[in-house]
Amino acid sequence: MEVALDGGLPTYAGGLGVLAGDTLRTAADLGLPMVGVTLLHRKGYFFQRIDADGRQIEEPAAWNPESLLHATPGACTVEIEGRKVALRAWEHRIVGASGSVVPAYFLDADLPQNAPDDRRLTDHLYGGDERYRLCQEVILGIGGARMLRALGYTRVVRHHMNEGHSALLALELLAEELARGDGGREEAVERVRRRCVFTTHTPVPAAFDQFSLETARGILGDGPLQVLETLGCCPGNLNPTRVALSLSHWVNGVTKRHGEVSASMFPGYPVASITNGVHSATWTCPSFRALYDRTIPDWRRDSFALRYAFGLRPQEVREAHEEAKARLVREVDERTNAGFDRNAFTIGSARRAAAYKRPALLLRDPERLRDLARRHGPIQIVFAGKAHPRDEAGKEEIRAISRAAAALRPDVRVAFLPNYDLDLAALMTAGVDLWVNTPRPPHEASGTSGMKAAHNGVPSLSVLDGWWHEGHIEGVTGWAIGSAAPGPAGERADEEDAADLYRVLDEKVLPLYHGDPPGWVQVMRLTIALNASFFNAQRMLQQYVVYAYSLRESAQGDRGPRGPAAP
Repeated sequence: MEVALDGGLPTYAGGLGVLAGDTLRTAADLGLPMVGVTLLHRKGYFFQRIDADGRQIEEPAAWNPESLLHATPGACTVEIEGRKVALRAWEHRIVGASGSVVPAYFLDADLPQNAPDDRRLTDHLYGGDERYRLCQEVILGIGGARMLRALGYTRVVRHHMNEGHSALLALELLAEELARGDGGREEAVERVRRRCVFTTHTPVPAAFDQFSLETARGILGDGPLQVLETLGCCPGNLNPTRVALSLSHWVNGVTKRHGEVSASMFPGYPVASITNGVHSATWTCPSFRALYDRTIPDWRRDSFALRYAFGLRPQEVREAHEEAKARLVREVDERTNAGFDRNAFTIGSARRAAAYKRPALLLRDPERLRDLARRHGPIQIVFAGKAHPRDEAGKEEIRAISRAAAALRPDVRVAFLPNYDLDLAALMTAGVDLWVNTPRPPHEASGTSGMKAAHNGVPSLSVLDGWWHEGHIEGVTGWAIGSAAPGPAGERADEEDAADLYRVLDEKVLPLYHGDPPGWVQVMRLTIALNASFFNAQRMLQQYVVYAYSLRESAQGDRGPRGPAAP
């Protein structure tokens, strides 16, 4: 439903879209025959402003498709509420390091032959009500399958569905197989399964779309619902996630732990895991790119080569980081007039602003932060992140950061940078000294911001959930907050995690940073060598090729025991 390819294309909301973009970039680098399909989102997600009281203000994200994308001759229609809705496709061409090109197609319903309301169906990402969302899923899934054929892609070997938003694609394929009448229903279902791959990206059941049968029947008509009955997977409602689970030969979560959580959420379905990664060249800042180009010349072609960061000269690592930090400090001061200092210990935290991600946890005890700054040296903290327009709890997290920033001034400088996007994410993950991530376990499926930081030698201080459960080596690649096991009620108290965060800063992080600069640089080198060399999209996509896309029968092809998890 979202893909992040360029800072000028507001067609993404957060990590899911950024991951999709990194996957397509990596496919182009590797010369893989892949195509991306998403919606145009003419009004984007939203442009975020923050007022003087810390309130988030949403504005339409204005952009012009004609100036950033190429029109294609592709055209198709889908049926919505009994009407024919015409679609066209815009193209963005991704040129990889190998010279190969991977196209991404953006489906657009804003055509004069469509009714006025139908023309708006591809305007807003994650906007509107239940009806609007299901109409978008019809366009993405059914329209996506039809548009690929209209554009000449008639021999698609695998369809990779990310989240349930695109699951109606599988129903479209099943309808085609049933209409062909070649064998019985079970044979038709199995043929579709062999063509489909499904990745789930959330461990929160409430995040999965579900639509009443009344809504589904009104939008889809009886035909697709009759196909749905063939599966017997969604009694009482339309659950796109269940559709995708039932019609895919390979299902995976996005970290080892998330795969385990997903398997417990969906008993009876084999769920493996392939841990996410980020596109190395995109998320490495200019100063570190130049350093790697001089010392690890194969790193762009082979991300595993970053393991040779063990041998980087400490002074060169320090200089590359100082350049990245200076760029971030300039940006913070230009945007906020916060008076940041290049010599102050700088902490970064930027995620979607949601209550379970607890972005304000770091500011929970202002007096403790003041004490750390007095005893160890100056501390400054930079935050960013958008709350969904209907997420009042997430908006309150942003207001809490604003209130704490005012209370801490001038002892600890705190800045919140509005309108978090690809460019700002790259500046922050490269320019801070420490990346902090504080979700409430077990709600973090993956989290990739710390992986981006690792490509720039920035260690993490994070909760042991998502990717950090795999990437954390205490005192080597960073530090942990709390333990891997949740408390008796299933979740640890915020007070407990906040206290542990301050303790680790006090006893481990700040003494190393200020008291042992060579030791700190060694942590930076190890962060690159151990984490950037593994948590990258090249390794991730190669595992998809072997386990999920391979033309041989998948390890899950017989719907038997769970296939191999990622190393």
